[in-house]
Amino acid sequence: MFPIRRNRRLRTNETIRSLVRETYISPNDFLVPLFVVEGSGVKEEIGSMPNYYRYSLDLLKDEVKTLWSLGLKSVLLFVKVSDNLKDNKGTEALNHEGLMQRAIKTVKSVCPDMLVMTDVALDPFSSYGHDGIIENGKIINDTTVEVLAEMSVSHAEAGADFVAPSDMMDGRILGIREALDQSNLIDVGIMSYSAKYASAFYGPFRDALDSAPVNIQNIPKDKKTYQMDFANREEAIRETEMDINEGADIVMVKPGLSYLDIVRDIRNSFDVPIAVYQVSGEYAMLKAAAEKGWLDHDAVMLEQITSIKRAGADIIASYFAKDVVKILNV
Repeated sequence: MFPIRRNRRLRTNETIRSLVRETYISPNDFLVPLFVVEGSGVKEEIGSMPNYYRYSLDLLKDEVKTLWSLGLKSVLLFVKVSDNLKDNKGTEALNHEGLMQRAIKTVKSVCPDMLVMTDVALDPFSSYGHDGIIENGKIINDTTVEVLAEMSVSHAEAGADFVAPSDMMDGRILGIREALDQSNLIDVGIMSYSAKYASAFYGPFRDALDSAPVNIQNIPKDKKTYQMDFANREEAIRETEMDINEGADIVMVKPGLSYLDIVRDIRNSFDVPIAVYQVSGEYAMLKAAAEKGWLDHDAVMLEQITSIKRAGADIIASYFAKDVVKILNV
């Protein structure tokens, strides 16, 4: 009579497997990162991110329409600005006619119902490639928060639905929330990069925006004084709790696959929407392995995405979003 319970009965064929499947992926799960550049007719592939592109505003319109037609309803905007607009104070980030502000308006003009989230950090605008203002070789926290708050208001006034501070400065969520509320922008949400680790997986992204820290004497060569040590686990709970208490509507874990234990810890600890950023290095590794014929691209892609959601993510920011939904829509 042994065994009475045979778990394999529920794996007999695809019909029963799909009937009892615990985790499903849909287009509603995705937040699509978009890279924006100046110019006209620009669609340039990012060398370290095959099949992913930077768009000028005119072609951004077409991409947004394509995303919407696929059922992808949320985007996260990043901008690549020219070196002559960069300084240590992120001045261009506050330009009401800057590229980010125009990108927000462009998306809303062609697709008013598209949810627009915006990157709030100084590294694309910094002459040093850092997320904060530098004084005497150190990233200055509180002065940076003041700029980030003003930057968030500028994005919201341009039409952003959510701002997404990715800087990891202490207290920036409260500073941003207060600034938005004081500007009568109470309905604009905050998606906080609450557990953002100092990861080696970000390299291709920094290529995409030309935002890597510069190698200059007395300037930090990495972001380890503000992004989290990847050896730490409990710290992520503290950071997330602080952000929730300061007013974050959504919290994020970044990167994705190497940090699924953190996602599950946060899911078990807090009743709040959780986003996970499947970052550029994760994307590039699979693209490279598939190009070599070492991995089945689509099969591994779906397995990775499913694992992120299974760990507890409600929202997945992924460069694979279009690829995944095309498979789902077949």
